[in-house]
Amino acid sequence: MKGIEIYVAIAYVILGPIVGGLLDGLDRVITARLQGRVGPPLLQPFYDLRKLLTRRIAPVNSLQMPLIASHLVFAILTGVLFFYGSDILLIIFVLTLASVFLVLAAYSTGSPYSTIGAERELLLMTAYEPMIIIALVGLFGVAKSFDFYAILSSKMPAYLYLPGIYLGLVYVLEMKLRKSPFDLSTSHHAHQELVMGLTADMGGPALAMVELAHWYESVYLFALVLLFFSSSWVSAILGVGFTYLLIILLDNATARVKWELALSFAWIVALVAGAGNLIPFYLISRGSP
Repeated sequence: MKGIEIYVAIAYVILGPIVGGLLDGLDRVITARLQGRVGPPLLQPFYDLRKLLTRRIAPVNSLQMPLIASHLVFAILTGVLFFYGSDILLIIFVLTLASVFLVLAAYSTGSPYSTIGAERELLLMTAYEPMIIIALVGLFGVAKSFDFYAILSSKMPAYLYLPGIYLGLVYVLEMKLRKSPFDLSTSHHAHQELVMGLTADMGGPALAMVELAHWYESVYLFALVLLFFSSSWVSAILGVGFTYLLIILLDNATARVKWELALSFAWIVALVAGAGNLIPFYLISRGSP
């Protein structure tokens, strides 16, 4: 039985939505400032969540709520396994399963908006997963382990050895966090053609569970970024903070692209920035004494 890892995993279950909600709220505040607006208060995401939970909206069918609940459960399970110190390569497949449940929930409605959103979500999954797997293999090369805490305790600055992989990871995080230019399957802007796309037919508690799952995901995705800067606490704080601000800046400075470009560019980035960094790193590390 592990020691402190258990408490960290429990803390994630309790504090994950709080941290995720604050990250979402800070995102809205910074975005408003960048756009010259006053913007909402920092706690606005929590007010929105409370409003969703108090609504009584009938689900579209009997499958929607169980599928969305499964999405939330597996999103939480992903973070629990992550912070418990399980194999992070296995964790990525659990994260994929969580996304699959959300796609199935959208497909179950039969709505054209939800169906298109679900199809685009599947395309994005095929776009970002190769780069995420390359990032994990690169971190394994640095720490010689897929264990979260083994990588975290490594004194080798991964961002210096894997700069291309880090940039590639930032690139695909724009997809995973549903930011421009890759907000293809869902939209936070009602004027776009999908009208929320993947979640168009979700409301009330169902949409609240989707939002909660997104907050949980945000926490362990930024914890994954943390592993690139874990050589010291100063570099960890600066690295994660820089990445967070960079993602927000890219979200506000870029227009949405078509799915063809999103898919092809993601694979090109995985090949050039990911494999182009990974192969020389392994060749040099094998040759070093």
